[in-house]
Amino acid sequence: MTTPSFYPRGPYLIDNTPPDMPFPEVEYALEEPNGLLAIGGDLHPQRILNAYRQGIFPWYSAHQPILWWSPDPRLVLFPEELHVSRSMRKFMRQSQWNLTMDTAFEQVTHACSLPRPGQPETWLSPEMQDAYLELHRLGYAHSVEVWDENEKLIGGLYGIAIGSVFFGESMFSFTTNASKFAFISFVEQISGWGFKLIDCQVETTHLNSLGAANIPREKFITFLDQWCSEPVPNKWNTK
Repeated sequence: MTTPSFYPRGPYLIDNTPPDMPFPEVEYALEEPNGLLAIGGDLHPQRILNAYRQGIFPWYSAHQPILWWSPDPRLVLFPEELHVSRSMRKFMRQSQWNLTMDTAFEQVTHACSLPRPGQPETWLSPEMQDAYLELHRLGYAHSVEVWDENEKLIGGLYGIAIGSVFFGESMFSFTTNASKFAFISFVEQISGWGFKLIDCQVETTHLNSLGAANIPREKFITFLDQWCSEPVPNKWNTK
């Protein structure tokens, strides 16, 4: 897809492009709203995977067309820079919670879609949930689940693995510390599998406290070019 000389920045309309067509270069994304690059298209698995490999992700509300984003800077976590407070480490040692992966993907995405305090709407529409479920069936999307001592799902997260990069999408917590428990345990696990980078998309205080930091988008794309082509470990199901 070429960049029109008369319109140097997005958003670009991609409604009629085939799903394997590359997106416009991320450098043409808008500065305000930060990172908006393209509008339209569909949620075909190939289109979504192409987007992630280029540092782009879909994010839109139910009343909007599909919007594709690549913000600058980008929030990421290098697994070796994970920060766990003493109090949280003590809590995890004493907890009777159980962690699994890929055992309840649909439950996790549904929980992530539920409205939250101050957020009456959710971006994770049924259409989006179906798209990520298909990516899960294809072996790209993965979930992490936290179960309490009564085997009740209380927290978790999901995202997409391409090469040695994990693209985090959303997390939820029905109990205090459950999402932190999921994230910390997960990062420590995939670090041992050789993952080099976790994409956290946009800055939050919660993720900053766990060691995530902003990097320039250009540097982020360089890491994707290097690491998305690496082999993916087939070790996800830990039930």
